[in-house]
Parts: sequence; C-alpha cells; structure tokens
Amino acid sequence: QVQLVESGGGSVQAGGSLRLSCAVSGRALSNYNWGWFRQAPGKEREFVAAISWTAYTYYADSVKGRFTISRDAAKNTVYLQMNGLKPEDTAVYYCAAQYALGRMGLGAKEYNYWGQGTQVTASS
Repeated sequence: QVQLVESGGGSVQAGGSLRLSCAVSGRALSNYNWGWFRQAPGKEREFVAAISWTAYTYYADSVKGRFTISRDAAKNTVYLQMNGLKPEDTAVYYCAAQYALGRMGLGAKEYNYWGQGTQVTASS
C-alpha cells in the first residue's frame, strides 16, 4: 500500500511561486510513475504534470514552461515547483501514483493511489 501526503500549498499573488511536496510512504519511488493533478470548484480533475519511473516528464500545455515536476529518491518525495502562478491555476492539487507497467497514462483514472490534496490560490 502506498500513502501520499501533499504539503506546500498556500495563497500567493499572481506571478508568485510555490513548491508542492508529496511525501511517499510504503513503497520506493522507482516502482511507480507519479503525477500531479488539480481540481477547481465545479470543474473536473485535470492533469498538470507527470514523471515516469525512468524520469521522463510530461506537462499540460497550460503549465509548460512555468511548472517543473521532480523527485528525490533519497527523501522519497515528489515535487511540483510552480512559478509564474496565475489566477487560473487556483485549485486543489493532488499527488498520484501509477503502477509502472507498460505505457504511462496521463488520465486521472489511470492512477492507483491519491493524496488528500492541498489548496493553491493565486490572486490578481
């Protein structure tokens, strides 16, 4: 069983930065692909970024060039560095784990474990 705990959310002015952390327990990072998703009120959960077990990264077009996903195996933690935050980035952000089997999926339904979420608010 994998447990995920997000932290690092908060409120910033537009243009500001935050770094989200996802502390992982129960399994090593290398056994999974990792993703960050977000969900704004009244909207569906959407893909933000992912990193495969081979360290290949993927980003949604809306965050490309502003957000960076990374992982630290020694700390068993996955990160999402968010720069240049915009009001439209406001959402609850979730960390998720996907079994590293075959093709890496970017849809929320393809992930097996989820954290509880952390609120990010960027105000203009």
